[in-house]
Amino acid sequence: MTDLISETVFPLSLFHIWMNDAQKTEPTDPDAACLATVDANGYPDARVVLIRIIDERGFCFFTNTTSQKGQELAVHPKAALNFHWKTLKRQIRVRGDIERVSDTESDAYYASRPLGNRIGAWASLQSQPLDNRQTLIDRVAAKEKQFGDNPPRPSHWGGYRLIPTSIEFWQEAEHRLHQRTLYQKNDRGMWTACALYP
Repeated sequence: MTDLISETVFPLSLFHIWMNDAQKTEPTDPDAACLATVDANGYPDARVVLIRIIDERGFCFFTNTTSQKGQELAVHPKAALNFHWKTLKRQIRVRGDIERVSDTESDAYYASRPLGNRIGAWASLQSQPLDNRQTLIDRVAAKEKQFGDNPPRPSHWGGYRLIPTSIEFWQEAEHRLHQRTLYQKNDRGMWTACALYP
């Protein structure tokens, strides 16, 4: 079993190594992660999102900011992510603080999306009750007529960045003696690593 602990390894560098492995082995969406948030009453919520930008600043996902997760992040701007790559028998847990990404970054990612997805961002009243499917179809048609091939980014649609304060790498091993390595950022912004019992 390879020792994952290295004081010289920046955990995001190790994350990219594991992500590159996942991109070669996972059949769909290796950048999918379970995002956990907490609502105003302290109840947890979780859903799978696509993490579209991963760099030294953190992990970015994009969504309707008036959605349930957007409202929860406005009240409690902290969250957790869990990446699980079944084929590799690996997972990564990330916890940290949430910030909104810049309009420039949101504009750039929105412009890169397929046209249907951009129209959908206008048509969907995300997380609101829907009386029937035809209502949504009609809203899509109306937005297609309104915007044609060049819909601007809606003001209610944008990105969030999770700035990690801890990152745990988990590798399955025989006899359930899994390898767990936790990186934590200290008050000086430096990462420290330690092994955890499985």
